[in-house]
Amino acid sequence: MVVMPASPDGRDLAPRLAAAGGHHLVARAVRAELIADDGSGGGVLVRATVSRLDDRVVVPVDVDGPAVVTLVPSGRRVTPATTAPLVEHLPLALPPAGPPGTGSHTGQPAGTILDPQVVAILEPDLHTMDLADATRVLAGGAGLVPGADDRRAAAVFDLLVRVSAALGGSAGATRVATDAGWIGYERQIGTTGVTIDPDLYVAFGVSGAAQHVGGLGAPRHIVSVNTDASSPMTAMADLGLVTDAQALLLELARRLGVAEPAAASSDDPPPADDRTEAARG
Repeated sequence: MVVMPASPDGRDLAPRLAAAGGHHLVARAVRAELIADDGSGGGVLVRATVSRLDDRVVVPVDVDGPAVVTLVPSGRRVTPATTAPLVEHLPLALPPAGPPGTGSHTGQPAGTILDPQVVAILEPDLHTMDLADATRVLAGGAGLVPGADDRRAAAVFDLLVRVSAALGGSAGATRVATDAGWIGYERQIGTTGVTIDPDLYVAFGVSGAAQHVGGLGAPRHIVSVNTDASSPMTAMADLGLVTDAQALLLELARRLGVAEPAAASSDDPPPADDRTEAARG
């Protein structure tokens, strides 16, 4: 049994690994174990419990022989080992010294083993950094692009990524947005996505469904931008702006000097300034 996380990388790699080896794929398991198959003459089964329908249903699954299993975050449990571990000692020999004159460009004699040296420390790219490491997260939901077609919606979420980077943060999204293809699955926040714990979380058009809120951790500050003043996200926010989320995002982009994609700037709603007077008060 090959076990992998049900993360964006795991969802990409596990099916390919299973197909390459001709093995079964058991996706989104909350538990998996190897058991003896009494009916097949001493074979081994992979018995798993998989999560379906947004974690509302769990289904038992048995498959024959080798299998690739992806485990959902926080769904695994540790079972004490029943046998002693097998330890194999491998000798690590130093590479042989090369002939004279084959030293590296460092000027060291041939065969010299050099310790690694720090050349530079690169700061993470805010456009692509892991959401779990971000201290500021700006997230978008379906309310950020109401009634928009997929092309315009994707352009607005691309603008959200660049506005987030301009503010020193990283962009996230709800499952609705990632399933629609407006933004990558690695940006999905929630129980079926990434769990975050930023200092600042700004939700643009996010209603605050339980599956999404379950991945928020405990942000120090929450800002909700939504036309629905009674939405769960606005109710739990430190600051609630009752205004058009897309209009406010476009205004932020203008003030930060972030260029707007053509698809996001066409047929734009009115500027956010007039709509947020009540929120400012």
